Amino acid sequence: MLITTPVVSREAVVAACPPVPEERRTVTVLFVDIVGSTRLVERLDPEDLRALQRAYFGTVASVLRRWRGVVEKYVGDAVMALFGASASDGFDAYRAVRAGLDIQAALDRRRPGGVRLRVRVGVATGEVLLDLAGARDGGHGAASGAVITTAARLQEHAPPGGVVVCPVTRDAVAGLVEQRPLATMTLAGKSLPLDVWRVTGTAGRRPARHRAPLVGRRRELATAAEEVTAALRQRRPRWISLVGPPGSGRSRLLHEVIRAVSQVDGVPVLRRVAYCPPYPAGELAPLADLLRTRAEAPRPLPGVAVDGPGGGALAAFLAAPHDDTAAARAVVACREALLGLAADAPVVVAVDDLDRAAPALRRFLRQLHVAASDRGLPLAVVTTYGSGSADPLPAPGTRRIPLRPLSPLETGRLLRHLLGHTGRPAALAARLLPLAGGNPAVATAYALTDPADEPAGVPSAARRLVDARLDRLDGTHRAVLMAAAARGGPVAAATVEAMLGWPAGRATPALRALAAAGLLRPVAPGGWTVEPLVARVAAHRLSRAVRADFARRLRAASGVGDIGAMADGERAAARTAGVGAGRHPARVPEDTAAGFAPGAGAGVPARDPDERELCPLGAGRSRRSGGGARPAPGPPDRSGVLRAVPGPSWAGPATAGDLAAWPGWRTVPLPGAAARPERAGRARRRAEPGGYATGLAA
Repeated sequence: MLITTPVVSREAVVAACPPVPEERRTVTVLFVDIVGSTRLVERLDPEDLRALQRAYFGTVASVLRRWRGVVEKYVGDAVMALFGASASDGFDAYRAVRAGLDIQAALDRRRPGGVRLRVRVGVATGEVLLDLAGARDGGHGAASGAVITTAARLQEHAPPGGVVVCPVTRDAVAGLVEQRPLATMTLAGKSLPLDVWRVTGTAGRRPARHRAPLVGRRRELATAAEEVTAALRQRRPRWISLVGPPGSGRSRLLHEVIRAVSQVDGVPVLRRVAYCPPYPAGELAPLADLLRTRAEAPRPLPGVAVDGPGGGALAAFLAAPHDDTAAARAVVACREALLGLAADAPVVVAVDDLDRAAPALRRFLRQLHVAASDRGLPLAVVTTYGSGSADPLPAPGTRRIPLRPLSPLETGRLLRHLLGHTGRPAALAARLLPLAGGNPAVATAYALTDPADEPAGVPSAARRLVDARLDRLDGTHRAVLMAAAARGGPVAAATVEAMLGWPAGRATPALRALAAAGLLRPVAPGGWTVEPLVARVAAHRLSRAVRADFARRLRAASGVGDIGAMADGERAAARTAGVGAGRHPARVPEDTAAGFAPGAGAGVPARDPDERELCPLGAGRSRRSGGGARPAPGPPDRSGVLRAVPGPSWAGPATAGDLAAWPGWRTVPLPGAAARPERAGRARRRAEPGGYATGLAA
């Protein structure tokens, strides 16, 4: 049976959380339950049982709060929590798994009432419909979806004291935790067997595997290598920062930089590399990797003394790098050890993902850089961090190298290489190019996986990046973005205001802020278009009820004379954006009075007559709505566009004479379902032989 949480009326939800009260979200669900709770209840006195339950629930809740999980419900002795419900950071599955491991460890340490509680933990990732107001309130929110039942069933099959995960969660935490496969299981209510993995602990740093050549980063690589070489040759320490958004290839570029600088003036360069995992267990734990021969070895580097002054503290830190007390005692010894290495040979200290590091590690690197500068040592510090993070060392001796998006030519080269590596046709590169958006990680995700069965037709790795960007927006800006994405194609500010029920002029500042954040772009005076990948994810978040609300508001706005102006601005923006010219996916308004527009890509399901054209999913799959008679299209409205009609295709039947008589339109006969629409009139095409495609005339 599907597990859900009862909620209040939809009207109350709308009032509590306007303008978008609910969303379809990908979340990670954690389900934890006590092993043998029935026998435990039978042998304990009720007062002892109450004390045990309080200690158990308190321990579990404190761990969940620390990992930013939201307790959604209590079911007897079981606790269900959501990760990524109120906001996603791209590591929701990782936080859920770490919370499951910490719950096991905390219960083993505490042993409430002298009783050793053994629990099972199941973790599953999938899509739910979420009441945003309930999630914000910190518990008992409305979350509905099959993934909740999957997590509960996984928990039933977990070994006592174990944490098991589903395949989606396993992929999301690959490389971050140690996991081993269990037997394929058949879960109650599941038609197909499910592969299950058990998580055994956090993973150590492993060398990254690069499946493609470095593309489009020659200039950045040459600049960074030149800066490092000059710092080492002139004995003037430099701090080089490689800055870019997630997925831009910062880690790959760092790898290439330290490879490029292998020696200076014939002297080998010592290269010490540390990696900052998300939510590190110890503030200075990555520092230990700088002092070891390799991440797995407890033996310190040659030349790092552990028997001199501070050697005991240094040895204790290397033995237990996650112990913050031991790390604090060893800070000075660690700094002197690295400076001692630099006194004998050039040293490059490279730290990946510094924006994830604790402030203590940043202070250490700053002090190391200053001390090396004072002593005139050949040392360079190379770090990577996100473009939204503050520069960790805004001082002289710093060089900031931003990573620009790849050009279309460079992105195409990367896509073709990856597609060839996986045996997929290279022709797919042209279709994937606008979705990649110049981001190497997104291009890799699309090229190496088939997103046909993924929500919104977006690979999970790419969607995590977009979800994190969307959740950094406040409610107002996210609502504007989702409305623009639902409308499809170029959209005017007046249209967004009508969809959200806002007064005139309120949406324009938000649209400008979203453009400054790189989530949409202006395409003409008064017109805006959402980036294709962002549009798919943002529109998919909208529930059918919210789409229907948008459509009803647009119909109401048509009675006050605003629709004509909206359509004129959107039509001009569409021409500027190149609709029909092959530069962007075609999104031409088909029923401006109702607020309908085709989606950003392949066909989408018609879930409700009021919202059938407000969902640019573009999943690469053609899905059809229910049957029924399809009336002929009516005459054009004053905006000069065709009206949408119910049925399995986007345009109803019409004769060539009917269409030719309407100004501004022309017909393109299609020989069959596989035919493509003509570039000058790109819109939705009929799927039957002999049909016609309609679109704005060039």
